[in-house]
Formats: sequence, structure tokens, C-alpha cells
Amino acid sequence: MKITAVIPIRIGSQRVKNKNLKPFGDTNLLELKIDNLKQVKGIHEIIVNTDSLQAIEIAKQKGVAFHKREDYYASSQCTNSEFLQHLGLVTETDIFAYCPCTTPFIKSTTIQEAIDSFLKSDEHDCLATVSLMKEFLWLDDNPINYERDKQPNSQNLPNIYALNFGLNLISRQDLIQYKNIVGMKPMFKIIDEIEGLDIDTPLDFFVAQQIYTNRFEFKID
Repeated sequence: MKITAVIPIRIGSQRVKNKNLKPFGDTNLLELKIDNLKQVKGIHEIIVNTDSLQAIEIAKQKGVAFHKREDYYASSQCTNSEFLQHLGLVTETDIFAYCPCTTPFIKSTTIQEAIDSFLKSDEHDCLATVSLMKEFLWLDDNPINYERDKQPNSQNLPNIYALNFGLNLISRQDLIQYKNIVGMKPMFKIIDEIEGLDIDTPLDFFVAQQIYTNRFEFKID
């Protein structure tokens, strides 16, 4: 059962320019992700899927594979569904592991545990790392996870899971069929707020840099 970790990178990141390749402490997010995934015994191949020549050079230097992404699939015209299906079509594997650079602190041991749990399960068609949300959520001027006149303590709010993209596992066949990294019967693996930190904004990047710089204080591998 071949498991391939795919690291997606495109040049035109919108909110944080060049976030995967810009300096991050003594490294960058792509190098950090490759080094982390190399420690996972359950992963058979690592592929950097990108339109960036710099990212391709890093992949070569690190001794991992790369796929030069076609222009359309690196453009803002391409939908996420189209992009995810395309990743499945161009990746020869049994199990697809979606591993963006933007969650730099997920541990290799956590990834290995997730792979082991997924392979042992007969009930689930995918695995996703998630963060547990205990927030008072509103939509269209109304609360959506509690009643307005019966506001609970925050710890008593229902469990809502947010994908943090630390790791997503799904069969290649299902990825192509569903055009999504989450299938019909997901297994959710809750990870803590540092492992699940997903860099999406300049503030996220700044906070992540501070954690990385002080990683021994935060007990980051």
C-alpha cells in the first residue's frame, strides 16, 4: 500500500506573499516540511507539486520528487475542487497524503500515528487532522451552535471540528471521485493548538516564527 505525501506550493499565495519559501527562522516552510516528512517511516514517497522553480530546486537539493504544475492549476481561475482532483490524477499512489507547508509544527510522530490508525480502520475512508473549536459562532445575525436565550459556558458548547491541514489521508481513487481531501466517512484526529497552527495570514506567520524561534520553550521537535 503505497503512501505518497504531496506538498502543494504555488507562487501566487494571496495573503502572505511567497510564504512557503520566504525566510522562516533559519529555514523556510518548504524545507521544514520536507525534513519533517522524511522522518515518517509510513511515507514511501514525497512529491513537491509546484509552479515555482525555486521550490523545484529545493526538492532536488533535499532528494525528493517534484511535479511541475501546469499554469491553469496554479491560477486563481482554478477551483479547489479542480485542483484537488488534478492532484489525484497526476500522483501515482494508493493513499494520498495532503501535506501543506502551512502547518509547520505537526510532529512526525503524530503523522505516523495518524497513518497507523487510518490503515487499521475498516470504517473510515479518510483521515483529517482537526482543531477543536469552542467558540460562539454566528451567521446571518443568529447564533449557529447555541440558543440565543440559553447561552452556555464555552466548555459546554458542542464540539465543532475545523480542518487545520496538518495531514489529510485519502485513497487516490476517492480523491479523484470526490474532488476533495475529505471523504464520506472521515476519521478526525484532534491535535493541539500548536501542532494545528495553520499559517493563513501575516499575523499567523509572525506568531509561527516566534514559536519556531522559541521552539525549545514550546517543546517543538
